[in-house]
Amino acid sequence: MSNKNAEDLKLQASDNTLNLHPIIGLRRKDLLGSARMILRQAVRQPLHSAKHVAHFGLELKNVLLGRSALTPTADDRRFADPAWSQNPLYRRYLQTYLAWRKELHEWVGSSDLSPQDISRGQFVINLMTEAMAPTNSMANPAAVKRFFETGGKSLLDGLSHLAKDIVNNGGMPSQVNMDAFEVGKNLGTTEGAVVFRNDVLELIQYRATTEQSFERPLLVVPPQINKFYVFDLSPDKSLARFCLRSHVQTFIISWRNPTKAQREWGLSTYIDALKEAVDVVCAISGSQDVNMLGACSGGITCAALLGHYAALGESKVNALTLMVSVLDTTLDTQVALFVDEQTLEAAKRHSYQAGVLEGKDLAKVFAWMRPNDLIWNYWVNNYLLGNEPPVFDILFWNNDTTRLPAAFHGDLIEMFKNNPLVRPGALEVCGTAIDLKQVQCDVFCLAGTNDHITPWNSCYKSAQLFGGKVDFVLSNSGHIQSILNPPGNPKARYMTNAQLPDKASDWQENANKHTDSWWLHWAGWLGERSGKLRKSPTGPGSKLYPAGEAAPGTYVHER
Repeated sequence: MSNKNAEDLKLQASDNTLNLHPIIGLRRKDLLGSARMILRQAVRQPLHSAKHVAHFGLELKNVLLGRSALTPTADDRRFADPAWSQNPLYRRYLQTYLAWRKELHEWVGSSDLSPQDISRGQFVINLMTEAMAPTNSMANPAAVKRFFETGGKSLLDGLSHLAKDIVNNGGMPSQVNMDAFEVGKNLGTTEGAVVFRNDVLELIQYRATTEQSFERPLLVVPPQINKFYVFDLSPDKSLARFCLRSHVQTFIISWRNPTKAQREWGLSTYIDALKEAVDVVCAISGSQDVNMLGACSGGITCAALLGHYAALGESKVNALTLMVSVLDTTLDTQVALFVDEQTLEAAKRHSYQAGVLEGKDLAKVFAWMRPNDLIWNYWVNNYLLGNEPPVFDILFWNNDTTRLPAAFHGDLIEMFKNNPLVRPGALEVCGTAIDLKQVQCDVFCLAGTNDHITPWNSCYKSAQLFGGKVDFVLSNSGHIQSILNPPGNPKARYMTNAQLPDKASDWQENANKHTDSWWLHWAGWLGERSGKLRKSPTGPGSKLYPAGEAAPGTYVHER
């Protein structure tokens, strides 16, 4: 595999990682129903259909005569090979495909269907047309060149990879060489120890790397669907190491991978376990409260915990950092296209029958939401070119999924359906009603401009739900790069604005632009809220909570 091809795969992988929202599911029944709707539309509007067939015929004539101006979009990396633009046959092949795809979308888009049905129809058409892209066939010029360069070995290697994926990966193309990494060996290697464990989580404290540390510690809460070491991948990407270098006592939650036996674990179960962890962090550090960081669904859990503390009149969290977290679930994304009462109830019923929602099943659903980036790219790389799947730590982490208990999955579906955090008292956890306006602590909220998973506008609306002072920061990156954004990246940019106007567009219009990573800005913000510097602890744990297993602990290895 060429370095360029490998880097392209890595870049796209960084933009397409698992998150909360696809857990509602994408049913085959809904897709087939939309496909039938499209076919019926051809009969219902025969003149409309005939007009678009004629348009396609005219464009096809231009293609055959070499007069077509159709070209792929500038960001479509599938057709980067020069043969697609320079070889007359390949150029006509590509333009025929582009004309067909364009006319299908315009046919549905200008039909008399409802706006939602048009969006559903275009989604289904996109699935079909992307599957039939010229690059996915053996006619792909890169595959043809590779075949002759290797004397046919690339074809044999591709068939071997296909057979392995059918047996071991449910027929989906492998996104990463899973044998290249081992957690605790070359991932999650920052020195620390488990200082507390309950049925739901392990609490890891990392060994200080500076002579002095701030008195108030940081507790990091990862999403429940992925494992915690996204915050401690390679040493150069490790947020944990950055925090330690910034004089911050750092603790991270490692969630247990639940089985059917834990099917009744709900949001309140996770919050009760997290409350225990907060008390342990306070006891070990000697601080009366903690700073907290939550990412994705971990951010939802943190927000609910703070609402619970506010209802009890307790102030155990001094400041909260939210990374790419959506609390206001009124999302305008592809996921919402197929969401209705029936779909939501079917998703809940499925997980209750199984006891858990399997992370690997969620990964398949999400892959079909982004087929070019998460399926066909690897189809070409693994099978047509005969290359090994890429070696990339982010991809390994993304494929190292966990399960969600049925009750927690049901709670998240109800939150998606009812959007309770935007209304005082609409959500109840641990016996208390939640009102985020009663959460008065300072909040640092991060989003990414290129994040299609948790769109930054939705993160902005979520930041406005709190009652305290909110600092909203917008990174120029996608979903995972917003978290893994160490200093020194020459392409890194971010925006800040001391004001928080009602409209996200007004915030962006008046924001200040900065170079380098937002980590540096956040370190300053966190340092101001971390108390005084004092001598660092000699090691993890305390007399009451002695250090146990070395980081990354035991729960992270559970399958």
